[in-house]
Amino acid sequence: MRVLLTAAASVTAAGAAVWAERLLTRSRPETRYGRYARWVHPAGRWRAAPLNRVAGSRLLRLLGERVPPVAFVSDITDVVYVNYVVDARRLAPLVPAGLELQRVGERGDLAVLTFLGYRHGHLGPARLGRWRRLLPSPLQSNWRLYVRHARTGMTGVHFLSTAIGRTPHALGARLLAEGLPMHVLGRASRLVTADGRIDLRLDPGRGTAPDATARLVPLPERPVDGPWRSAFADYEEMLAHCVPQDRALSVQPWRGRLVRQEISLGIPLERCVPLSGTVTSAAAGALVDEAEPFAFLVPFVRFRFEGETYEPL
Repeated sequence: MRVLLTAAASVTAAGAAVWAERLLTRSRPETRYGRYARWVHPAGRWRAAPLNRVAGSRLLRLLGERVPPVAFVSDITDVVYVNYVVDARRLAPLVPAGLELQRVGERGDLAVLTFLGYRHGHLGPARLGRWRRLLPSPLQSNWRLYVRHARTGMTGVHFLSTAIGRTPHALGARLLAEGLPMHVLGRASRLVTADGRIDLRLDPGRGTAPDATARLVPLPERPVDGPWRSAFADYEEMLAHCVPQDRALSVQPWRGRLVRQEISLGIPLERCVPLSGTVTSAAAGALVDEAEPFAFLVPFVRFRFEGETYEPL
Protein backbone atom coordinates (compact mmCIF):
# COMPACT_ATOMS: atom_id res chain seq x y z
CA MET A 1 0.00 0.00 0.00
CA ARG A 2 2.80 2.40 0.89
CA VAL A 3 4.46 1.68 -2.45
CA LEU A 4 1.22 2.43 -4.29
CA LEU A 5 0.75 5.70 -2.39
CA THR A 6 4.36 6.71 -3.13
CA ALA A 7 3.91 5.91 -6.82
CA ALA A 8 0.65 7.84 -6.96
CA ALA A 9 2.28 10.83 -5.29
CA SER A 10 5.16 10.73 -7.79
CA VAL A 11 2.74 10.63 -10.72
CA THR A 12 0.77 13.52 -9.24
CA ALA A 13 3.94 15.58 -8.68
CA ALA A 14 5.15 14.87 -12.22
CA GLY A 15 1.79 15.89 -13.64
CA ALA A 16 1.80 19.10 -11.62
CA ALA A 17 5.31 19.91 -12.87
CA VAL A 18 4.27 19.37 -16.50
CA TRP A 19 1.19 21.55 -15.99
CA ALA A 20 3.27 24.28 -14.34
CA GLU A 21 5.83 24.14 -17.15
CA ARG A 22 3.14 24.63 -19.79
CA LEU A 23 1.55 27.48 -17.86
CA LEU A 24 4.87 29.26 -17.35
CA THR A 25 5.76 28.89 -21.02
CA ARG A 26 2.71 30.98 -21.90
CA SER A 27 3.92 33.93 -19.81
CA ARG A 28 7.60 33.33 -20.68
CA PRO A 29 7.55 32.40 -24.38
CA GLU A 30 10.62 31.59 -26.41
CA THR A 31 12.41 34.65 -27.77
CA ARG A 32 15.04 35.17 -30.45
CA TYR A 33 17.63 36.43 -27.97
CA GLY A 34 17.93 36.65 -24.20
CA ARG A 35 17.34 34.19 -21.39
CA TYR A 36 14.36 32.56 -23.10
CA ALA A 37 16.05 31.99 -26.44
CA ARG A 38 16.37 28.43 -27.70
CA TRP A 39 19.14 26.55 -25.88
CA VAL A 40 20.99 23.59 -27.35
CA HIS A 41 24.07 21.98 -25.83
CA PRO A 42 26.89 21.24 -28.31
CA ALA A 43 27.31 17.62 -27.13
CA GLY A 44 25.91 14.64 -28.99
CA ARG A 45 22.16 14.17 -29.12
CA TRP A 46 21.75 11.70 -26.25
CA ARG A 47 23.98 13.58 -23.83
CA ALA A 48 22.53 16.95 -24.80
CA ALA A 49 18.84 16.01 -24.43
CA PRO A 50 18.60 16.09 -20.59
CA LEU A 51 20.76 19.23 -20.43
CA ASN A 52 18.51 20.96 -22.96
CA ARG A 53 15.46 20.12 -20.86
CA VAL A 54 17.05 21.51 -17.71
CA ALA A 55 18.26 24.70 -19.40
CA GLY A 56 14.89 25.26 -21.07
CA SER A 57 12.77 24.67 -17.98
CA ARG A 58 10.70 27.68 -16.94
CA LEU A 59 9.85 25.98 -13.65
CA LEU A 60 13.49 25.53 -12.65
CA ARG A 61 14.20 29.15 -13.52
CA LEU A 62 11.22 30.25 -11.43
CA LEU A 63 12.69 28.34 -8.49
CA GLY A 64 16.11 29.84 -9.25
CA GLU A 65 14.68 33.34 -8.89
CA ARG A 66 14.08 32.56 -5.22
CA VAL A 67 17.75 31.79 -4.55
CA PRO A 68 19.50 34.80 -2.96
CA PRO A 69 22.29 36.17 -5.22
CA VAL A 70 25.88 35.59 -4.18
CA ALA A 71 28.80 37.98 -4.78
CA PHE A 72 31.17 36.52 -7.38
CA VAL A 73 34.76 37.54 -8.15
CA SER A 74 37.10 36.85 -11.07
CA ASP A 75 40.54 38.12 -12.10
CA ILE A 76 39.92 38.45 -15.82
CA THR A 77 42.75 38.80 -18.32
CA ASP A 78 42.98 40.10 -21.89
CA VAL A 79 39.42 41.23 -22.54
CA VAL A 80 38.85 41.68 -26.27
CA TYR A 81 36.07 44.13 -27.17
CA VAL A 82 34.77 43.79 -30.74
CA ASN A 83 32.36 46.61 -31.59
CA TYR A 84 30.06 47.65 -34.43
CA VAL A 85 28.33 50.97 -35.10
CA VAL A 86 24.92 50.07 -36.52
CA ASP A 87 21.78 51.84 -37.69
CA ALA A 88 19.72 52.15 -34.50
CA ARG A 89 16.58 51.04 -36.34
CA ARG A 90 18.19 47.64 -36.86
CA LEU A 91 19.01 47.10 -33.17
CA ALA A 92 16.02 48.78 -31.47
CA PRO A 93 13.65 45.79 -32.01
CA LEU A 94 16.07 43.63 -29.99
CA VAL A 95 15.58 45.74 -26.85
CA PRO A 96 12.79 44.45 -24.56
CA ALA A 97 9.82 46.66 -23.72
CA GLY A 98 10.62 48.81 -20.69
CA LEU A 99 14.14 49.60 -21.91
CA GLU A 100 15.35 51.80 -24.73
CA LEU A 101 18.46 51.79 -26.87
CA GLN A 102 21.26 54.23 -26.09
CA ARG A 103 21.61 56.12 -29.35
CA VAL A 104 24.80 57.79 -30.55
CA GLY A 105 25.88 60.00 -33.42
CA GLU A 106 25.01 63.60 -34.19
CA ARG A 107 21.44 62.72 -35.18
CA GLY A 108 21.00 59.95 -32.63
CA ASP A 109 20.37 57.47 -35.41
CA LEU A 110 23.17 55.03 -34.56
CA ALA A 111 23.85 52.51 -31.80
CA VAL A 112 26.66 50.15 -30.77
CA LEU A 113 26.73 46.37 -30.51
CA THR A 114 29.69 44.81 -28.69
CA PHE A 115 30.85 41.29 -28.07
CA LEU A 116 33.59 40.44 -25.61
CA GLY A 117 35.91 37.46 -25.38
CA TYR A 118 37.96 36.86 -22.24
CA ARG A 119 39.28 34.26 -19.83
CA HIS A 120 38.15 34.25 -16.24
CA GLY A 121 40.62 34.05 -13.41
CA HIS A 122 39.16 31.51 -10.97
CA LEU A 123 35.56 32.67 -11.16
CA GLY A 124 33.74 31.91 -7.92
CA PRO A 125 32.04 33.20 -4.77
CA ALA A 126 33.92 36.03 -3.07
CA ARG A 127 33.39 34.36 0.31
CA LEU A 128 35.79 31.57 -0.67
CA GLY A 129 38.72 33.95 -0.29
CA ARG A 130 42.05 32.38 -1.26
CA TRP A 131 40.34 29.02 -1.86
CA ARG A 132 38.88 30.52 -5.01
CA ARG A 133 42.20 29.81 -6.76
CA LEU A 134 41.20 26.13 -6.87
CA LEU A 135 38.28 26.93 -9.18
CA PRO A 136 38.54 26.77 -13.01
CA SER A 137 39.07 29.74 -15.33
CA PRO A 138 36.75 29.23 -18.33
CA LEU A 139 36.63 31.38 -21.44
CA GLN A 140 33.48 33.50 -21.77
CA SER A 141 31.88 35.74 -24.37
CA ASN A 142 29.19 38.41 -23.82
CA TRP A 143 27.09 39.94 -26.62
CA ARG A 144 25.48 43.19 -25.55
CA LEU A 145 23.60 46.33 -26.44
CA TYR A 146 23.78 49.62 -24.53
CA VAL A 147 20.41 50.52 -23.04
CA ARG A 148 18.60 52.94 -20.75
CA HIS A 149 15.64 52.57 -18.40
CA ALA A 150 13.47 55.54 -19.36
CA ARG A 151 11.66 55.97 -16.03
CA THR A 152 14.75 56.09 -13.80
CA GLY A 153 17.37 57.16 -16.33
CA MET A 154 19.62 54.23 -15.34
CA THR A 155 21.98 53.07 -18.06
CA GLY A 156 23.67 49.74 -18.57
CA VAL A 157 24.08 46.85 -20.96
CA HIS A 158 21.49 44.33 -22.08
CA PHE A 159 22.84 40.90 -22.96
CA LEU A 160 21.48 39.38 -26.15
CA SER A 161 23.54 36.27 -25.55
CA THR A 162 26.39 35.03 -23.39
CA ALA A 163 28.44 31.86 -23.74
CA ILE A 164 31.02 30.00 -21.72
CA GLY A 165 33.21 26.95 -22.15
CA ARG A 166 31.90 24.92 -19.21
CA THR A 167 28.47 23.33 -18.86
CA PRO A 168 28.08 23.71 -15.04
CA HIS A 169 28.76 27.44 -15.28
CA ALA A 170 26.30 27.82 -18.15
CA LEU A 171 23.50 25.97 -16.39
CA GLY A 172 24.12 27.83 -13.13
CA ALA A 173 23.88 31.21 -14.84
CA ARG A 174 20.91 30.10 -16.94
CA LEU A 175 18.88 29.06 -13.91
CA LEU A 176 19.97 31.63 -11.34
CA ALA A 177 20.87 34.89 -13.12
CA GLU A 178 18.06 36.68 -14.94
CA GLY A 179 20.33 38.90 -17.03
CA LEU A 180 22.70 36.18 -18.28
CA PRO A 181 21.34 34.14 -21.21
CA MET A 182 24.25 31.69 -20.99
CA HIS A 183 24.97 29.09 -23.67
CA VAL A 184 27.75 26.49 -23.93
CA LEU A 185 30.59 26.83 -26.41
CA GLY A 186 31.61 23.68 -28.26
CA ARG A 187 35.20 24.89 -28.43
CA ALA A 188 36.75 28.12 -27.24
CA SER A 189 40.33 29.35 -27.36
CA ARG A 190 42.22 32.57 -26.89
CA LEU A 191 45.93 32.80 -27.60
CA VAL A 192 48.02 35.84 -26.71
CA THR A 193 51.55 35.74 -28.11
CA ALA A 194 54.66 37.44 -26.75
CA ASP A 195 54.40 40.21 -29.36
CA GLY A 196 50.79 40.93 -28.35
CA ARG A 197 48.95 39.16 -31.18
CA ILE A 198 45.57 37.77 -30.12
CA ASP A 199 43.81 34.80 -31.72
CA LEU A 200 40.25 34.34 -30.47
CA ARG A 201 37.96 31.49 -31.47
CA LEU A 202 34.37 30.93 -30.32
CA ASP A 203 32.98 27.73 -31.84
CA PRO A 204 29.38 26.76 -30.96
CA GLY A 205 29.69 23.28 -32.44
CA ARG A 206 26.16 21.86 -32.57
CA GLY A 207 24.95 24.26 -29.87
CA THR A 208 23.30 27.67 -29.83
CA ALA A 209 26.24 29.76 -28.61
CA PRO A 210 27.35 32.63 -30.89
CA ASP A 211 30.41 32.16 -33.11
CA ALA A 212 33.42 34.35 -33.82
CA THR A 213 37.00 34.14 -35.05
CA ALA A 214 39.40 37.04 -34.64
CA ARG A 215 43.09 37.65 -35.38
CA LEU A 216 44.17 40.96 -33.90
CA VAL A 217 47.37 42.88 -33.21
CA PRO A 218 47.91 45.96 -31.02
CA LEU A 219 48.33 49.36 -32.63
CA PRO A 220 51.22 51.61 -31.52
CA GLU A 221 48.83 54.51 -30.82
CA ARG A 222 45.14 55.31 -30.79
CA PRO A 223 43.71 55.81 -34.27
CA VAL A 224 42.24 59.11 -35.40
CA ASP A 225 39.80 57.45 -37.76
CA GLY A 226 37.91 54.20 -38.11
CA PRO A 227 34.41 52.67 -38.21
CA TRP A 228 33.65 54.36 -34.86
CA ARG A 229 34.09 57.83 -36.39
CA SER A 230 30.51 58.01 -37.71
CA ALA A 231 29.19 57.98 -34.13
CA PHE A 232 31.90 59.55 -31.95
CA ALA A 233 33.99 62.71 -32.13
CA ASP A 234 37.18 60.90 -31.13
CA TYR A 235 38.51 57.58 -29.85
CA GLU A 236 38.23 58.60 -26.19
CA GLU A 237 34.53 59.39 -26.59
CA MET A 238 34.00 55.93 -28.06
CA LEU A 239 35.79 54.29 -25.12
CA ALA A 240 33.76 56.37 -22.66
CA HIS A 241 30.60 54.92 -24.19
CA CYS A 242 31.67 51.27 -24.44
CA VAL A 243 33.80 50.68 -21.32
CA PRO A 244 32.23 52.16 -18.12
CA GLN A 245 29.24 49.81 -18.07
CA ASP A 246 28.87 48.45 -14.52
CA ARG A 247 25.23 47.41 -14.74
CA ALA A 248 23.26 44.83 -16.71
CA LEU A 249 19.56 45.51 -17.29
CA SER A 250 16.80 43.07 -18.24
CA VAL A 251 13.06 42.85 -17.66
CA GLN A 252 10.48 40.43 -16.28
CA PRO A 253 7.26 41.59 -17.96
CA TRP A 254 5.22 38.86 -16.21
CA ARG A 255 6.06 40.61 -12.93
CA GLY A 256 6.18 44.13 -14.30
CA ARG A 257 9.69 44.73 -13.04
CA LEU A 258 13.17 45.70 -14.14
CA VAL A 259 16.08 43.45 -13.12
CA ARG A 260 19.44 45.09 -12.59
CA GLN A 261 22.67 43.28 -11.90
CA GLU A 262 25.31 45.50 -10.37
CA ILE A 263 28.92 44.70 -11.16
CA SER A 264 32.23 46.40 -10.38
CA LEU A 265 34.89 46.69 -13.08
CA GLY A 266 36.63 50.04 -12.63
CA ILE A 267 38.48 49.99 -15.97
CA PRO A 268 40.70 53.08 -16.55
CA LEU A 269 40.20 54.20 -20.15
CA GLU A 270 43.92 54.87 -20.56
CA ARG A 271 44.58 51.12 -20.22
CA CYS A 272 42.55 50.27 -23.31
CA VAL A 273 44.79 49.13 -26.18
CA PRO A 274 43.52 49.64 -29.76
CA LEU A 275 43.62 46.56 -31.98
CA SER A 276 43.66 45.95 -35.71
CA GLY A 277 42.95 42.78 -37.66
CA THR A 278 40.20 40.55 -38.97
CA VAL A 279 36.97 39.42 -37.35
CA THR A 280 34.50 36.93 -38.84
CA SER A 281 31.23 36.00 -37.19
CA ALA A 282 27.95 34.72 -38.60
CA ALA A 283 26.23 35.62 -35.32
CA ALA A 284 27.41 39.23 -35.56
CA GLY A 285 26.59 39.41 -39.26
CA ALA A 286 22.97 38.49 -38.55
CA LEU A 287 22.76 41.51 -36.24
CA VAL A 288 24.89 44.19 -37.89
CA ASP A 289 24.66 43.33 -41.59
CA GLU A 290 27.74 44.86 -43.26
CA ALA A 291 28.90 47.11 -40.40
CA GLU A 292 32.68 47.04 -40.02
CA PRO A 293 34.16 45.84 -36.70
CA PHE A 294 36.68 47.70 -34.60
CA ALA A 295 38.38 46.28 -31.53
CA PHE A 296 40.38 47.12 -28.44
CA LEU A 297 41.90 45.24 -25.52
CA VAL A 298 41.73 45.63 -21.76
CA PRO A 299 44.69 43.65 -20.32
CA PHE A 300 43.25 43.01 -16.83
CA VAL A 301 39.90 43.43 -15.08
CA ARG A 302 39.06 42.73 -11.46
CA PHE A 303 35.46 41.63 -11.88
CA ARG A 304 33.02 41.56 -8.99
CA PHE A 305 29.32 40.76 -9.23
CA GLU A 306 27.70 42.73 -6.43
CA GLY A 307 24.10 41.51 -6.57
CA GLU A 308 20.75 41.54 -8.30
CA THR A 309 17.97 43.98 -7.47
CA TYR A 310 14.55 44.89 -8.86
CA GLU A 311 12.67 48.05 -9.82
CA PRO A 312 9.12 48.58 -11.09
CA LEU A 313 9.04 48.93 -14.88
